[in-house]
Amino acid sequence: MKKPDMQTSKKLTLASKSKIRATVLSDAGLDFDVQVSGVDEDALKANHKGAAEALALALAEAKAKAVQAQGLIIGADQILECDGALYDKPRDMQEARRNLAVFRGQTHYLVGAVALIENGHTIWSHCGRVRLTMRDFSDAFLDAYLAAAGEQILSSVGCYQLEGLGAHLFSAMDGDYFSILGLPLLPLLEGLRAHGGLIA
Repeated sequence: MKKPDMQTSKKLTLASKSKIRATVLSDAGLDFDVQVSGVDEDALKANHKGAAEALALALAEAKAKAVQAQGLIIGADQILECDGALYDKPRDMQEARRNLAVFRGQTHYLVGAVALIENGHTIWSHCGRVRLTMRDFSDAFLDAYLAAAGEQILSSVGCYQLEGLGAHLFSAMDGDYFSILGLPLLPLLEGLRAHGGLIA
């Protein structure tokens, strides 16, 4: 069955290699292209001083501005903050295990930003924060989770994919589900409606 197309005449481009972000947009009935920006995220993070929100927004804008496309370009990024420290995507399964051992029994925050770029300029942006609490799981559970989830969790800043096995890690969540997945969909749809990307 063909998904409905909710887009108007403006072309949309997602500046992200994230499969889940593309799935969220596709499931919402949007027609869009995907281009990976190739921005040096490590350099931006290394030079950043300040709040996680500012970093997430800077990364989202940089990704979208690096893409050459007509119409509206969507950039998004997500930072994890736990006990005052910022965490990036794990480089390997060993780092994923170390991070999850830190997160368990603790509350952390996912700080997500999304920006719309048109003709090289930011015309709209949004940044939000979601509060998540991991349960105090055992080492045996952690090992079983990593074995079952596999290396696909390396694409997640929190070493989990909430839409799958990652749900077993949590005892509480407070915030927008789409933001946890990496794309604040409802604010983004409002932004698209405000700038001609969707019928209002």
